[in-house]
Amino acid sequence: GRDSSFACVDCHQQDKAFTDGRALAVGVRGEESPRSAMSIVNLAFNANGFNWDGSSEQLWEQAIHPVENMLEMDEDWERVLERLRLHNDYPGRFRAAFGINNTEQITREMTVKAIAQFERTIISADSHFDRFFYQNTEFLTEEEQLGADSLFFVENVPVGVLHPGCGHCHNKPSFGDNKFKNNGLDDVASLDDFIDKGRGRVTGSRFDNGKFRTPTLRNIALTAPYMHDGRFNTLEEVLNQYESGGHGVENEDPNITGFSLNEREKSAMLAFLHSLTDETLLTDERDSCL
Repeated sequence: GRDSSFACVDCHQQDKAFTDGRALAVGVRGEESPRSAMSIVNLAFNANGFNWDGSSEQLWEQAIHPVENMLEMDEDWERVLERLRLHNDYPGRFRAAFGINNTEQITREMTVKAIAQFERTIISADSHFDRFFYQNTEFLTEEEQLGADSLFFVENVPVGVLHPGCGHCHNKPSFGDNKFKNNGLDDVASLDDFIDKGRGRVTGSRFDNGKFRTPTLRNIALTAPYMHDGRFNTLEEVLNQYESGGHGVENEDPNITGFSLNEREKSAMLAFLHSLTDETLLTDERDSCL
């Protein structure tokens, strides 16, 4: 940040699966962003652009903007580069990574590409579910299995049958397809009335208004509050929202149909979601930004 008191790690904390625990991200000036800080795990596997609205096509490109955004770091890149060039450690690291000969060759492009390369190493693939499904070293509990088989991974459901079917958008192994959808949160009179137009602000297409990225559910138990604006504090609230269905807005995803779960089924769904927590990720020193 502008006074060296604020860094990427302030919004992307390892013990919260690289989120910040806030509904809306707060920058160096103490002001809220209009959106929640996203988890940065498994970005190496995302081919659909970055941020909630896909406004940055490349990972390194995304890293440019938080530095300059007044609601985030509120800094000037030239001042950042000056500090890097005068640092005791960074010039040697830039030389090792990029083969430069003097500090004046340290550039913004090198800096953001180094950040992006670090982000690509933050991989989450060692949850309880992974050890069951991919590694065959653990078993799901009866409750977790119910959540998985009967509720989450629902396929070929007859027309008119209500079901969760979360796996349509959050299927394994990524548990989030990174595509942009209107998931039925807002009851608006028309597509022009979304407070945050989301993907539509990027594409200019009216039909994309109110659409946001479908993020991964990996480590979802650690990343509350939920949705692009952090409107839900708990996973129970999220389930209740999807259970109630959408609002019939014309660009809502067709899978937002509403469904009914009894208490046992809700408990099973939550148990399965907790099985996606990767404890290794939270303590891996290779991913530590501190």
